[in-house]
Order: sequence, then structure tokens, then C-alpha cells
Amino acid sequence: MKILIVDDDPFVVEMYGLKLKSAGHTVESAEDGQRGMEMIMRGGWDVVLLDIVLPILDGFEVLEALRRRGAAHPPIILLTNVGERADIDRGLLLGAADYLVKTHFTPAEVLAKVEAAANHAAAAPQP
Repeated sequence: MKILIVDDDPFVVEMYGLKLKSAGHTVESAEDGQRGMEMIMRGGWDVVLLDIVLPILDGFEVLEALRRRGAAHPPIILLTNVGERADIDRGLLLGAADYLVKTHFTPAEVLAKVEAAANHAAAAPQP
């Protein structure tokens, strides 16, 4: 599986990247929302882990832009420290496949969520 991590914290990218790679997945990263969106639009990803608090474009702005373009994209899991109910609802309404608060999930649990999202997307009927 090919996974994109969009997060400006190198520690977070390394921690989740190592866990995902140890499970046999290919991982790339983007350090800001603009670069992340460009990489998502190029395609080829099975799942995207997207932070909300990012330079240039935040995670919500990335989701809004993808929605406006009507662009097909892989499952996007918001992985963030922002845990207010209104933010969770907003992220899910904008099309996030899941919303994970970093402090509530171990890297192993995030791996399981990533694999579940990819499996769900692969099983969905194609247009």
C-alpha cells in the first residue's frame, strides 16, 4: 500500500512512517497543506493521513479544495491534535474517512485504521 502523510512535525512523520513501513507499506510525506494537496491530486495513494494544523493550507482547506474540484481521491484520515467536537464533525462532513486525535491512538491503532480504510475503499464499487 502507498500512504501519504501530510504533517509539518518531522517527529510525527517519522513515528508513523516507521510503523507503516514496518508493516510493508510505502510512505511519502508532505510538510504543508499545499504540497500535500498537489501530491494527492497527482494520485497513486491508497490512503492519506492529513493533519489539520498545517502551513499554507490547513487540513480543512485541503478537504474543501478537493471537494470543490470534485476530484476523486483516496480515503483521507485526519490525524491531528485538534479534538473539539465541532472540528471532528466538520472534518467528517468535508469527506474525511476517519478522524483520529493523535493522543488517543497508538501508532499500531493508526496502522489498523489505515489498513481498514484502504480495504474498505478497495471493496467499494468503482464508477
